[in-house]
Amino acid sequence: MTTHREPLSSVLETVGETPLVGVHAAPDDVPVYAKLESFNPGASIKDRIGVYMLESMLDDGTLEPGDTVVEPTAGNTGIGFALAAGQLDVEAVFVVPERFSQEKQQLMRALGAEVVNTPTEDGMQGAIQRADEIADERDGVVPQQFANPLNAEAHYATTAPEIDEALDGEVGAVVAGCGTAGTLMGLARYFRENHPSTHVVAVQPEGSVYHRFFEGEDEDAHGEYKTEGIGTGDIATNELFDPDLVDDLVTVPDRAAQDELKRLAREEGHLVASSAGAASVAALRVAERIRDGTVDAPYDSVVTVFPDSSERYLSKGIYDSFEEWSG
Repeated sequence: MTTHREPLSSVLETVGETPLVGVHAAPDDVPVYAKLESFNPGASIKDRIGVYMLESMLDDGTLEPGDTVVEPTAGNTGIGFALAAGQLDVEAVFVVPERFSQEKQQLMRALGAEVVNTPTEDGMQGAIQRADEIADERDGVVPQQFANPLNAEAHYATTAPEIDEALDGEVGAVVAGCGTAGTLMGLARYFRENHPSTHVVAVQPEGSVYHRFFEGEDEDAHGEYKTEGIGTGDIATNELFDPDLVDDLVTVPDRAAQDELKRLAREEGHLVASSAGAASVAALRVAERIRDGTVDAPYDSVVTVFPDSSERYLSKGIYDSFEEWSG
């Protein structure tokens, strides 16, 4: 249930104010809370940046009504942008690597957007390059969620204060998965400014190379991983991430993320995807460390984000055996 009690004039007014719900598996003395972003109208956290970024770009003249936005995306950002674009008189084209969820691509098209696929092996860097080419061909604008500060600003302005208000400022740790890093950076900057001792934790899948921000380049190549929406194979594309705002990085294997998303459904009624599974694993681990005294947090509480719903991944066998899902 949302907090809206009066009729609204547009679906865009329903973005945000999502529930914050306790995770039952948390230690008794250190509750873990999850922000349920599937309650947004496009069913993911990316609705927030779709509305915030397009409205900001229209306000500052970067976009004009009738213009075209071209964005490289794994899917949810495309849905968020398409949702906003359709209501704001903006055309939308999205460049999506082939391997990502077909459900997401169908929803982008349903919202009136054009979807262009790029080869899986080219990764997000290939999608970014193709988006730039299409923008040049069509005189479009690339919002570029991986580099645009408006991505993080959306969470600084909306997600973070909602969490802060819900817990009366008593947030011990913030734990969030990093894809573009916009969510975590917005949360981190808000809490660093308002509650500087809040413990900030980034989450990545095993095979991602976010650790290079802390350790520098090394010889390990990034590995393949099934967890969608978080992680990176090339830190050069993740311009928003600021390691100085992060206290720790937790790496979660695909198997642990899938085990947890299944447990969340079976035991707690959360129909969430693999990025939420990874976030939950990490958040519970941080809560245990706070309980055991190995992490110094200002309050005995942990907040994480469940970015979207498992329904977008059913065709990929998200609830099947690990071998079937990951194969």
